[in-house]
Amino acid sequence: MGDSAAPREVAAAFWEALYARDWPRIRGFFGPESIYYDVPTTAAAAARGPESIEARLRMGLAGLSEYSHGDSRFVAEGDLVVTEHEEHWGWPTGEKVTLPFVSIQRVVDGVIVLWRDYWDMNTLMAAAPPGWQESMAAGDLSWVFDATGLA
Repeated sequence: MGDSAAPREVAAAFWEALYARDWPRIRGFFGPESIYYDVPTTAAAAARGPESIEARLRMGLAGLSEYSHGDSRFVAEGDLVVTEHEEHWGWPTGEKVTLPFVSIQRVVDGVIVLWRDYWDMNTLMAAAPPGWQESMAAGDLSWVFDATGLA
């Protein structure tokens, strides 16, 4: 993104890239030590670095037939950006779900160095088709990094 970009601007541009599933652009928001994890799955199942973060995101999102967002609200102070938002997921088999999220991102010198997503696992799993759930369980987990104590 660039050193002069304010954390809120970085976060807003990141969400735009994510909702477009623009994988090359998404990688550009992270550095080699950047950490991303979904709080419901714990820091022990984090991803670290641009390629691993991309692999983690692709695992859940690439097979969706619909992926969009609703309204977002940002609060930024210093290097922290809090984004309240909702994501609309749809699968090729017709299932759909709206997931409420709160995302916390720490942005340093234009790079997202830490990203934590808070959402409800039960909401997702109750809506997700069995085939998607099976693909998640059997997927390539080489991206997993235990960030316990780091995030």
